[in-house]
Amino acid sequence: MRYELIIFDWDGTLMDSVPKIVACMQAAAQEAEWGELEAAAVEDIIGLGLPEAIAKLCPGILPAQAERLRQRYSHHFVSGNTTPMPFFSGVEAQVARLREREQQRLAVATGKSRRGLDRVFTETGSGAWFHASRTADETRSKPHPQMLNEILVELGVPVERAVMVGDTEYDLEMARAVGMDRVAVTYGVHTPARLAASQPKWVAHNVEDLFGWLYG
Repeated sequence: MRYELIIFDWDGTLMDSVPKIVACMQAAAQEAEWGELEAAAVEDIIGLGLPEAIAKLCPGILPAQAERLRQRYSHHFVSGNTTPMPFFSGVEAQVARLREREQQRLAVATGKSRRGLDRVFTETGSGAWFHASRTADETRSKPHPQMLNEILVELGVPVERAVMVGDTEYDLEMARAVGMDRVAVTYGVHTPARLAASQPKWVAHNVEDLFGWLYG
């Protein structure tokens, strides 16, 4: 077994939720009277906690306007936007295969809120897949490594027996900060060149490639 603990990012790594995130953020920015946000700019902040994402997307935004934008984003994401958010093809079967291995532990480290992650766990029945999870609103947002440290402590796994899997530099830099191996996936939001700067142990271009390596 290559790693005792595999920690996954969520959006853009396990779930194809990027189109919905972009649409909801663009609508929220218009309703908060910030103006138009380019899709590429929104994609760039996926993985950050929502307050950090808004601050980066909208430099100089006033607190009241930022709160309005946050509220409208949450509204659209929960009930106002019907863009599908499927798992990437093969994810469910491959995670089930990993779970069959004795002593294999799985976790999630995400920029979502706890409420948001629990909602998608419930809607998809995927909460039982994981032994631990951390969200940006209950610890520090990526790329700060606190959520990884907390998962390691909770599960009692040394850093050298764990790996972080993600589609953004925020995921990879978070892992690099604690000396954890990291795997980049290129089917998410950040470019291969950007991911390569964080010196991943492996670069996966599709789900089959990713889980084939993890299972090795």
